Amino acid sequence: MRLVIARCSVDYVGRLTAHLPEATRLLIHKADGSLLVHSDGGSYKPLNWMSPPCTLEVVELTEEQRLAGVIECWEVSHRKSGDKLRVSIFEWVSDERFELGLDPGLTKDGVESHLQELLAAQIERLGDGCTLVRREHMTAIGPVDILARDAEGAAIAVEIKRRGEIDGVEQLTRYLELMNRDPLLAPVRGVFAAQEIKPQARTLAEDRGIRCVVLDYDEMRGEESGELRLF
Repeated sequence: MRLVIARCSVDYVGRLTAHLPEATRLLIHKADGSLLVHSDGGSYKPLNWMSPPCTLEVVELTEEQRLAGVIECWEVSHRKSGDKLRVSIFEWVSDERFELGLDPGLTKDGVESHLQELLAAQIERLGDGCTLVRREHMTAIGPVDILARDAEGAAIAVEIKRRGEIDGVEQLTRYLELMNRDPLLAPVRGVFAAQEIKPQARTLAEDRGIRCVVLDYDEMRGEESGELRLF
């Protein structure tokens, strides 16, 4: 991974156009070719980016760029769409490279993984006649938590979170897009399940035809234990 802090301007050219005027920013160039442009604000979200598959090359400066004070120009090209992200660098502040090695991937916290286990065992919570196909059904971009089928045999993809926010809805949306390309699964309906679902996430999910299910962790654990409870 290469981390660069530089005074730069950024232009995105392709299906849309966008311009970031000259300012000091953090540029993150990853081993997969992707480039992310960050400011010192806005939380985790980059100002602009190019996702893989893409390649970065340093291009020759034009006379106009030299006169404007540009000292180096990067061009990141997406190999499929042809979109380009051009970074014009006016001043280097810092430039460092790090070898991070192979990442083991995200490990769910205890509650979230247990929710998955509980819902798989109590799949009828999704509806009468629902059956479990498998947990951790793999897609090209990662595993969806649960694959099930309803009483009519239609596929259901379930993404489980402890706290349901917009990012989780976006994640499930990407899974559904890929799964619905599989003729053996399509059509696949989505279920977004969590202990708590934020209003914005619920609105986005419902707008995309994704059903929201609130999970009561304590109740599900009580059902699992087989203990009789008055309330």
